[in-house]
Amino acid sequence: MRDCYYAIVAIGAIADNKVKKKMKTTNRYDFLKLAGLGVAAFGFPMLGEAAVPAKPNIIVLLIDDMGYECIGANGCTSYKTPVIDSLAARGVRFEHCYAQPVCTPTRVQMMTGIYNVRNYTSFGEMDPNCVTFGNILQKAGYVTCIAGKWQLGSDLELPKKFGFDEYCLWQHTRTPPLKTAGRYANPGLEINGVVKDFTNNEYGPDIVSDYALDFIRRKKDQPFFLYYTMMLTHGPYDATPDSADYGKAAPGARKATRPDGTNQHFSDMVEYTDKLTGKLVAKLDELGIRDNTLIIILGDNGTARGTLTMMGDRKVYGGKGQHTATAMNVPLIVSWPDKAAAGSVSRDLVDTTDFLPTVCEAAGVPVPAELNIDGRSFLPQVRGEKGNPRSWYYSWCGDQRLRLIVAEFAATHDFKLSRTGDFFDLRTDLDEQHPLKAATLTGEAAAAAELLQGVLDRYKDARPSALAMPFTGPKVRGKKNADNANKADENL
Repeated sequence: MRDCYYAIVAIGAIADNKVKKKMKTTNRYDFLKLAGLGVAAFGFPMLGEAAVPAKPNIIVLLIDDMGYECIGANGCTSYKTPVIDSLAARGVRFEHCYAQPVCTPTRVQMMTGIYNVRNYTSFGEMDPNCVTFGNILQKAGYVTCIAGKWQLGSDLELPKKFGFDEYCLWQHTRTPPLKTAGRYANPGLEINGVVKDFTNNEYGPDIVSDYALDFIRRKKDQPFFLYYTMMLTHGPYDATPDSADYGKAAPGARKATRPDGTNQHFSDMVEYTDKLTGKLVAKLDELGIRDNTLIIILGDNGTARGTLTMMGDRKVYGGKGQHTATAMNVPLIVSWPDKAAAGSVSRDLVDTTDFLPTVCEAAGVPVPAELNIDGRSFLPQVRGEKGNPRSWYYSWCGDQRLRLIVAEFAATHDFKLSRTGDFFDLRTDLDEQHPLKAATLTGEAAAAAELLQGVLDRYKDARPSALAMPFTGPKVRGKKNADNANKADENL
């Protein structure tokens, strides 16, 4: 793993222009020194200039396929997440953050601040014309990096086009229907345009972590934005380096269960996610930049369908690919020493369009008005202020390639209305098994239906004409629909 680390550092250093001319004659230790040159020299004002407040560093840590129920701070009793729990205790924990039901739609929505109905095309890609938070922060002077899962298109230039100076990615140019390299043991990655396959039992999440931490080390003297898209905890559920059977590939081990019925390897993966989060925080502390670094941690969608997690005596089964709470309610933890309202818990609604305006506000960078984003910043709530919380969230789920809209709805904390007219009282029907008709509602439910119908009307014609599709869904409701979504995402 040590040689692997130096290899990653070396490739990362290629992104710094100062090392390019010396690459042919430097060894791996020289790379470590060269990678950091030239940064600190430009991080201080010239003599006679007034010092300006340092812009904060920003890290968005997106965990793959981890639902709300998987974090100890949220009530999970199946897995140990002490680092994330500690960040929650000293930061802000949000109870009602909603992502899209599967990976790519969430990433597109999160990076652009715009609902999928307005710019989403198909699974595994993002429209190259989209403007992302990477573009905005890069233009404002941030050095930017994306490390981890990509799933936004196979064009070699896309990471740069979407505003990232550096990258260490899994599944960038090698995506289905081509052979897809693995993400865990012996992974295949692409690092700043260089394809790198590992064959000595290296662990993909460790390699990505090493790259991310080295990026932070090299860029510590200037404002940086790290979009850390962890490959964990997506299936297949497999051993981590901390598992007793790592590298042994025992038959049937991926389905091994613990006494409480939970999956042993999923438990290992959740806990390894927490461990890597701890390494990130420790690096910030080591470099003396923790206090000036905003960390936002969330899941990209619910846990894979059928994955059991215990919350005390309550059994929670992952619902990825559906359109219910177990598919879309994800953990959201925000940590920012001396800025965040330490130890607070927010019930405000947040959806993934809200992340772009939030990171922009934290950076002191205005969101370009011409983008006409749908999101709103929740940074005031992080600071303990009232802010401008939303009273609803909206979701559109479809695929341009398949010419199919699967679902469209708007929801509050307690109620949900589908474009089909189905209405759900989430207080008594969280799994949405008993649809009601709006015409039969009275009182609080009727008022909510009126509000939510207004949201649906607002987005009725929001699909650009070039992407417009007739509403046909939900095509299939329940298990088959969710299983199809999970199958499409199996290697993504």
